[in-house]
Amino acid sequence: MKTFKRLTYPYMLWITAMIVIPMLLIVIYALTKQGNDVATLQFTLDNFIHFFTDADFLSTLWLSLKIACITTILCILIGYPIAYLIAASTPAKRNLYILLITLPMWINMLVRTYAWIGILSDNGLVNHVLQFFGIEPQKLLYTDFAVILGMVYNFIPFMILQIEASLAKLDRSLLDAANDLGADRLQRFLKVTLPLSLPGVISGITLVFLPAVSSFVIPKLMGGGAYMLIGNVIENQFITVGEWNFGSAISMIMACIIMISMYITRKLDKSDDAVSRKRGKV
Repeated sequence: MKTFKRLTYPYMLWITAMIVIPMLLIVIYALTKQGNDVATLQFTLDNFIHFFTDADFLSTLWLSLKIACITTILCILIGYPIAYLIAASTPAKRNLYILLITLPMWINMLVRTYAWIGILSDNGLVNHVLQFFGIEPQKLLYTDFAVILGMVYNFIPFMILQIEASLAKLDRSLLDAANDLGADRLQRFLKVTLPLSLPGVISGITLVFLPAVSSFVIPKLMGGGAYMLIGNVIENQFITVGEWNFGSAISMIMACIIMISMYITRKLDKSDDAVSRKRGKV
């Protein structure tokens, strides 16, 4: 036991240096005024008041939440059928499909996003195809569509893998029992498959919504720099404006939103597990 505890010391040291101390610094910056010396710190809530009383910042936060919700919903609608087909395939094909889903994730996100810039640009592949069919070129890049497409493309593997893992663990005897009781394919899906796969859906929502709501690289590249989400505002406060105190306050607000989202998803996951256990007992 003592040896095991000693093995955790490097990990705890790394956690303290890379997570705990930076988080404490963010809290201190958020609750103090800009330009305070360490010896004369003046605590204030002006940074938070500034954020919640500024209509521009609130609209940016609302836009970030809206984009994240749309991205999450699209990932569910697109990812669930793909995960269902993967889980229903043979083991050999399942491994191949999972490899194809995860293969793009081996490439850096910046490279993948730059590839989409080339595809959606005015002289890109999509507009060349449209011109071939006699359709006028469309403005696709630097729009809401481009930002949402970039987020869905980068985050949908997390949704697919979580749902597929949940469907792969599904007890097939439950489907056979539903079939023996006269349920058709739609009823088996709605009454058995969908409820038992909800834990995977909820896990996928967590892995998609949280990075989407705080993303700043994808909106910056696909939005052309003029598309501002809350992640871009935080980056701008730290790097361009130099107001670390206000940027830290916004970071704390986003951290609270993320923790609330994680709490809600855990509650939903526990409730789904309880329902599944009750159905199993019945």
